[in-house]
Amino acid sequence: MPELPEIEVVRRDLEKEVVGRRIKEVDVRPVRNAMKVVRRHGRRKELQDLLTGAKVEKIGRLGKRLLFELDNGHTLVFDLGPSGALLKTSSSDGIEPHTYVVLAWTIGGQLRFVDPRTAGEVFVVPTEELEKDEFRPAGLDPLDNAQPLTWQQFSTLLEQRGKRLKDLLLDDGFVLGLGDVYSDEVLWSAALRWDRDAGSLSSQDVRRLYRALVETLQEAVKARGASWGDDAFRDLHGQRGAFQEEIRVYGREGEACRRCRNTVERAEFRKGRFTYFCPQCQA
Repeated sequence: MPELPEIEVVRRDLEKEVVGRRIKEVDVRPVRNAMKVVRRHGRRKELQDLLTGAKVEKIGRLGKRLLFELDNGHTLVFDLGPSGALLKTSSSDGIEPHTYVVLAWTIGGQLRFVDPRTAGEVFVVPTEELEKDEFRPAGLDPLDNAQPLTWQQFSTLLEQRGKRLKDLLLDDGFVLGLGDVYSDEVLWSAALRWDRDAGSLSSQDVRRLYRALVETLQEAVKARGASWGDDAFRDLHGQRGAFQEEIRVYGREGEACRRCRNTVERAEFRKGRFTYFCPQCQA
């Protein structure tokens, strides 16, 4: 599943590749489930009319949604969901399965939305509507350069929560888009156990957790995200991320901890879901 670092990788790619381009035509492909992906629009033509001829002026991100600000007062929104991808292609490239929306540019080339699980979404709204609560993410965004996350803000919100740290880091109402992999990596970097109560942390613990959160996500973006499993993340150019090659603890049950050489363990924190940690150096 693309988490916050993967979405940020795509945003940065799009910023380089599509800003200033004008949409020549839009194809909501006549295949099964295509209308599920554009479900906010009752007809294909509605989406096509809103986009055709518009120029992309700015690329943004609200949480895990990608925003294409257009010169016609509207914004095109892509929600990749658990398996979606945006791919830059040539018009002559073969259409791969589960391709639902294709944007063609006036200067050539295409942008294709592919989603094997059809759980993502593509829609257009007037730009001012993005200020509504339904679009505003509730949790902290550690990769938001416009409003950088401060230690003081993080500490204040952390004090108000009474959850175990793993549960808290998976709560999108607290911090956005970590998922199992990044939450385990953050906790390992901070040397904190997954089942510590957030209210039990010292000031020093909070500082370590804050630093680990910011640095881990920045490292993941630098490595162009992590790619796991059959629906592995692909960037705008169809390439997999490399952060999975740098993982320190997630999925490494039975291996030596890279910090203290003790054996990494696995624990079930929810039914059927597991967390990985070092019982020696995470306290």
